[in-house]
Amino acid sequence: MVLRALPRPSRTTLGLLGLLALAACSESGSEESSGAAAPPPTEVGVVTATAGPLPVTNELPGRIAPTRIAEVRPRVSGIIVERVFEQGSMVEAGDVLYRIDPEPFRVQVENAEGTLKRAEAGQLQARQEADRQTQLRQRGVASDQAYDNAVGALAQADADVAIAHANLAAARLDLEYADVKAPISGRIGRAMITEGALVNANSADQVLAIIQQLDPVYADFTQSANQLLQLRRALDVGALTSADPGEASVRLLMDDGSDYGYGGRLLFSEATVDATTGQITLRGEFPNTNGDLLPGMYVRVQIQQGLQANAIAVPQRAVQRDTAGRAQLYIVKDDSTTELRTVTAGRVVGQQWVIDAGLEAGERVVVEGFQKIRPGIQVSAQEWSPDRTVSDDATSDGAAGRTAG
Repeated sequence: MVLRALPRPSRTTLGLLGLLALAACSESGSEESSGAAAPPPTEVGVVTATAGPLPVTNELPGRIAPTRIAEVRPRVSGIIVERVFEQGSMVEAGDVLYRIDPEPFRVQVENAEGTLKRAEAGQLQARQEADRQTQLRQRGVASDQAYDNAVGALAQADADVAIAHANLAAARLDLEYADVKAPISGRIGRAMITEGALVNANSADQVLAIIQQLDPVYADFTQSANQLLQLRRALDVGALTSADPGEASVRLLMDDGSDYGYGGRLLFSEATVDATTGQITLRGEFPNTNGDLLPGMYVRVQIQQGLQANAIAVPQRAVQRDTAGRAQLYIVKDDSTTELRTVTAGRVVGQQWVIDAGLEAGERVVVEGFQKIRPGIQVSAQEWSPDRTVSDDATSDGAAGRTAG
């Protein structure tokens, strides 16, 4: 048997074999590297749902009104000779605001004083005559008719004196009314009458000025009768506990949305419904020490009308909306996977949504980081607080790992 030498492999063949071996090693290394650099679970911030009492607060439109308002009117007729007050200033009850020419009233007082003196003189004469007739009758030298006439004259003289006293008091009162005084304390508005004007005490539209008491002030606001009825039904079934009207918390929001800073108290609510608007009027009282609240000013009134027991609330930022506008929450389950759940969001309390249905106490709700997750994936849940922000560290780390691989 003749043995033949095998042909020596060419240099090209050896090169191809080496490249195949190198490619196999590279694929194996890539698989190992890929398995080692798997991204960690996405970090999310969560809050644990808890049940507790929350106030039922409604925000209602209202306007400021003075607690007392008085129209300054003349009580006697005459010519205004002086305006004493400064327009827009604070006045106290009893301060002189206008002066009506007093001279005619001084003359009336003097006349009444003279009439009184004349009546007193007649009274003295009638009394002396009655005493004389009484003595003569006792001695039997006077007739009954003379005695009766003397007693009647004395009674008439007494009546004349009483009338004169009353006329004098009226004249002095008119003289006092010549000084037009403030009936209440408060801020006085513009002067509606100037010096030299004739004022008439019997004129219905003769208003000299208006005084308003502005500390405290009222806030009159309205609420839908249907809304109030729903609150009462909730109280009847025990879903809410009642707030005492005398202790109900009432706060003011200014027209720019800022808080007034001082709390008030609810005074009353109307017993009837406005037939044109279907609204019920309520009134609150607020301090106005700095004079920031002016009559007619538009405000928003926050009133606490009950207390909801075992209410569950989550931060507003945790609530998502689907295309139909329904509220949704991301829930982290016990196995650290996420679930997108549709819930019923009721009302807003501060920075929180009250969840009426779809969420149980003890469940973990995603507040931050839900932009990077989807239902069913594994996440790393970290307790969230307003001062802590979940960073993109997990995403950055994953990107760094993929870059290193």
